[in-house]
Amino acid sequence: MKSFLLSIFISFVGIYGYAQNYEIKGIVVDASGSPLPGVSIVVKNTLKGTSTGFDGDFILSNVQKGETLVFSYLGFVTKEIVINDDSLLNVTLTEDTQSLDEVVVVGYGTQKKREVTGAVSVVDSQTLEDLKPVKMEQALQGTVSGVNVTTTSGAPGSDINIRIRGIATNGDNKPLTIIDGYIGELGLLNPNDVETITVLKDAQAAIYGSTGANGVILITTKMGKKNSKAKISYNTYYGFQETSKKLNVLNATEYAALLNESYVSGGAQIPFPNISGLSKGTDWQDEVFETNVPIVSHDITMTGGSDKITYAISGSHLDQEGIIGGKKSGFLRNTARISLGAELSDKLKLKSNVIYTYFNRETLPEGGNASVLLNAVNSPSTLAPYDANGDYTVFPIGNLGNEMINPLAQIANTYNDYNFKKLNGNFGLDYTLMEGLVLSSSIGFNTSNSESKSFAKIVDYGGKVFDVARSSVNQNAINNNDYSFDIYATYTKQIDDDHKIVGTLGNTIFKEWGNGLYATGYDIPNNSWSNADISLANGAPAPGVIPVSSYTFDERKLSYFGRLQYDFRGKYLLSAMIRRDASTKFGPGNKVGYFPSFTAGWILSDESFFGESKVLNFLKLRGSYGTLGNDRIPTNGYISQLSGEATYVFDGALINGVATGQIPNPNLKWEEARKFDVGIDLKLLDNKVGVVADYFIDTRADLLIPFIPTSGILGPGAPGAASPTINAGTVKNSGLEFSVDYKNNFTDDFSINVAYNVTFLKNEVTEINGTEFIEGGVFGISQPAPSRMEVGQPIGYFYGYKTDGIFQNQNEVDAHPSQIALGAESAPGDFRYLDTNNDGVIDVNDRTNIGDPIPEATMGLNLQFNYKSFDFSMYTFASVGNDMVRNYESIYPDANNLNYVLDRWTGEGTTNSTPRVTTAASVNNVFSTYYVEDASYVRIQNIQLGYTFNPDLLEKIGVDKLRLYTSANNLYTFTKYRGYDPGASSGAPIGGGIDDGFYPIPRTYMVGLNINF
Repeated sequence: MKSFLLSIFISFVGIYGYAQNYEIKGIVVDASGSPLPGVSIVVKNTLKGTSTGFDGDFILSNVQKGETLVFSYLGFVTKEIVINDDSLLNVTLTEDTQSLDEVVVVGYGTQKKREVTGAVSVVDSQTLEDLKPVKMEQALQGTVSGVNVTTTSGAPGSDINIRIRGIATNGDNKPLTIIDGYIGELGLLNPNDVETITVLKDAQAAIYGSTGANGVILITTKMGKKNSKAKISYNTYYGFQETSKKLNVLNATEYAALLNESYVSGGAQIPFPNISGLSKGTDWQDEVFETNVPIVSHDITMTGGSDKITYAISGSHLDQEGIIGGKKSGFLRNTARISLGAELSDKLKLKSNVIYTYFNRETLPEGGNASVLLNAVNSPSTLAPYDANGDYTVFPIGNLGNEMINPLAQIANTYNDYNFKKLNGNFGLDYTLMEGLVLSSSIGFNTSNSESKSFAKIVDYGGKVFDVARSSVNQNAINNNDYSFDIYATYTKQIDDDHKIVGTLGNTIFKEWGNGLYATGYDIPNNSWSNADISLANGAPAPGVIPVSSYTFDERKLSYFGRLQYDFRGKYLLSAMIRRDASTKFGPGNKVGYFPSFTAGWILSDESFFGESKVLNFLKLRGSYGTLGNDRIPTNGYISQLSGEATYVFDGALINGVATGQIPNPNLKWEEARKFDVGIDLKLLDNKVGVVADYFIDTRADLLIPFIPTSGILGPGAPGAASPTINAGTVKNSGLEFSVDYKNNFTDDFSINVAYNVTFLKNEVTEINGTEFIEGGVFGISQPAPSRMEVGQPIGYFYGYKTDGIFQNQNEVDAHPSQIALGAESAPGDFRYLDTNNDGVIDVNDRTNIGDPIPEATMGLNLQFNYKSFDFSMYTFASVGNDMVRNYESIYPDANNLNYVLDRWTGEGTTNSTPRVTTAASVNNVFSTYYVEDASYVRIQNIQLGYTFNPDLLEKIGVDKLRLYTSANNLYTFTKYRGYDPGASSGAPIGGGIDDGFYPIPRTYMVGLNINF
């Protein structure tokens, strides 16, 4: 009996030991270490659970060892943790960028990702944190399919071009940027203030009507979260910059030997009888490029919220010096932002966001013959930077031309300063009139003031065109303002479980106005930058010169818009939009434009016939078609204005006056974009793999083209006058976008995210009215324009001569059609050009398509790995099939050359690609395929390695998160292009892709710190 009772007792003890209950405590945070209030915590397969409090903390009692806790929160990946002997849990949830319930901003509203029926892409704040872009535009390169980003220069603060689905117009191709509901400027934002970037690429953008033809970029800035304590985030990095590339030019010995050969070939006396002691001479690129150039950034943000109020306050400072000239090409930017959201009542909500931006930028001459870099590349390596007195060496005139000057002297004597201040933001109210009906209103504003100053000091470069005999200062002051007022109602109605209707109806008022003042002062005291101000200038302008000018403008739009979205059983999705815009840029008969669009989607994976698939989790087909507008032309093009110049005779004397300017066109109307898109969205392998594919056709009709030739009787050639702007062309872009990403958390310690996207694009001009072609761009000196817009060709294609090898002997010269029309008699060693029209003569009529600056394909490959406390990311971008014109080489005989000329023709059979060198007249400098290169490239944009310290250790010192990282931007570019940057472009639709010696994008090595309190 005792044994039986003892057995029962031991059994009860064993059962109690097995079923012992625990009290589990812990905290739940996001990837940045911020507490997450309201996280659902449930014991798996039970109803037992709780949720996190204000500080992300929780307590859950009566939990048994071996049970599983499920942590779930909207927008984050659900996490499961098996209970062991640990009673204290620190749980980190990661954002679920794959979630189909993720909310996407689509313009005047939001949609769940699964419901989106347009071509929409999103870049999140994690990508911005990885890339560390100086300017926001850089974050879109390689991360979004269909978007191509090119730099106009690597100089700090330079403009960056964004093209969504190609170049559609020969005017302004810049997409519209909307910041929290108001029109803003992407490049002025502090990247750390941005939560998401949403790109609307198709007819989904039609809700923005006349401003959405080039695509729309929607920016959502960071906000505080409800019921969260104040969180302070401080981010900083310090970096060193250097040039990412140097061109391979001839050293002094190579230069002198080649120049001697050139003079002999031209029948002249050699300039260097003895080259044995020249050695390598001066490397002018080393002289102008600086190393270890600093860049520093500081950013601090405070966010938080209560049950009724959320807030975000931030400030940032960026200081970047240039790799040429240091501070003389530097950029400094300061920003401050305050964002506030408040529930004023159960029905009324307030939202506001105000941003202040200040930047200062100093610049050096870039592009063309005035470029510092062009002078450095072409300066003879036999010349020293300084003379015997320590002064800058004065370059001889003669065979170096009258434009090439000492680049170090040019840097020292250049003074350009630009200051910009801007205040922008919005204030909005949402009022719930009744269940499902919300009335929203918002007023957005931008007001900016800028001042610029350039000083031309008295300087003698030895008889060059850049000599300054009289000092002067140019000063400009510009004020620009705009406001927009939006009011719209959104009605949401769920009917049974099958039907959901969302209707939006609204009105927008937009006004933009501003003025500018330009003035020049002469004879600056002491010829000094410190005295360079009009108030101190004491000289009068030359007779007939008017040293001041000004302008004012006032533009307005009145718009009405509506959108109806219908959802049947969550799998049949329809949307229709229309917008009516009226603009003051067009005449009375064409002020109003209507822009309708339609989108549809079908979620096949929700159909009963689809069945359950272990591989395919989600499948959606979608399509869209719509019309959008563009009105980005100068004001008042439909009326005549007195903006021209003329000279009149009064009482026998010549008097300067004004005259009509650009010839008016009262028939001006909207440029129209017709967008068609069909796409497919897939989720595979337990939603770990996402695939998005789109085929699109974007046809831009009634292009607003300026300067179409007109009758000379109308006087377009008079000073200040010009040919009219007319609707005169059509451009078609078509292509395929494909993106795939794989994201998987293999364990709590290891996760991976791999994303790839590619875009194939074809561009074609289908119509031009009033002329056969439109020219643009500059090549060489006094040569015909190298770029054209012409029917049947891509916009801005290169137009020149095709080479057909090199004449090896006089017999080949004699047997070929004469090339004398190109400017000189041909000789052995010269290029042989194709007679494309077979008329027996080589002349201007033999020019043809010799290249295209638009890439055939662009792609991005981006990797992210996380292992325990370490994180690694790499972002790459590639452009394939884009051509670029080599226009940074001087035509003057004594200029230096790139070292590829060492493989020049020196006699019969030596080469068939690089012509002879000679001082004599030749046909080798005309624009031809010789100067057009394949500029395809692959670029490692960013590599970053970070380490996050254990939060348990940090908690003791009151720190939520501490992360250290090191990164490299613009690490390496793989390309065969000889110039500095194969991805640079002036941005001009006709004339882009011509390389005048682009300032290279610096390579930057950085160390940084992220800390949250």
